[in-house]
Amino acid sequence: MANRSSRHKGKSPKKWWKITLIVLLVLVLGVGGYAYSIYHNAKQTVNKKMFETVESIDHTIGKKKLKETKPLNILLLGIDTETGDKGRSDAIMVLSLKPKTNSMQLISIPRDTRTEIVGRGHEDKINHAYAFGGADMSIATVENLLDMDFDFFVSMNMSGLKELVDQLGGITVNNEIEWQDGKYSFTKGPTDMDGDKAMSFVRMRKQDPEGDFGRTKRQRKVIEGIIDKGASIASIPKISGTIDILGNNMDTNLDFDDMKKLLSGYSNTRSNMENYQMSGSGTTIDGIYYLIVPDEEIEKVKQMIAED
Repeated sequence: MANRSSRHKGKSPKKWWKITLIVLLVLVLGVGGYAYSIYHNAKQTVNKKMFETVESIDHTIGKKKLKETKPLNILLLGIDTETGDKGRSDAIMVLSLKPKTNSMQLISIPRDTRTEIVGRGHEDKINHAYAFGGADMSIATVENLLDMDFDFFVSMNMSGLKELVDQLGGITVNNEIEWQDGKYSFTKGPTDMDGDKAMSFVRMRKQDPEGDFGRTKRQRKVIEGIIDKGASIASIPKISGTIDILGNNMDTNLDFDDMKKLLSGYSNTRSNMENYQMSGSGTTIDGIYYLIVPDEEIEKVKQMIAED
């Protein structure tokens, strides 16, 4: 069982690009309100380059919740589009924003989780849903798994992540294990990283005793590092560059006005961040590895999301 830290309706970086779309918070919850008034291109970037409607989410419900500052659930997808096909969502996370308690929750769903792919009529790895049907099918599949509804989604082409870390001027994370990869030496404790080193940090798996689960922990550390650094951005060029990078690599059904409401009503949720990873047991079916998540684990995650 993984430890806490903190309904569905009837190129060749690969798996190590599994850092999530929490970068949305860099733009919305982190950089600060002055970004919207200073940069005349911010609205155009969001509404014309990022915004995408999806059939699986009723946007009017999300807008109403934003207006009333109700809890929100956002699906975050990190997309590997460098494999020659439509890409797979190798990062799948549920971001729950809870303004009543000034907290946010980030729940990771392992990419190998075996579940029904809604619209395909069979079970497969959950990260294949994006390759089969894009964001719509991914949203529907996760909603079905967790018996919930999303208010918004954000997907990001992860090839832009290295640029983002560099644009922020690097990040600092607390490293828990010591290793070398031939290019970088990672010692225990606070570790400064540029974009390239951050990618090495999250892609390592074989030297981690926890394997893929350990790698996911490191991904979340990088996420927190991005949020912390994004919240401290003070220079106009850095904000402008960050918006451009996100505009070139991100899709979302949040429009510019939605983002402004997030900024004004939900910025304090960054004060208390909780991370969790769904757990299960590995098995091989017809020669393919899957993670089987038990019903009690799914129920636990459903309760976590439902909490105010």
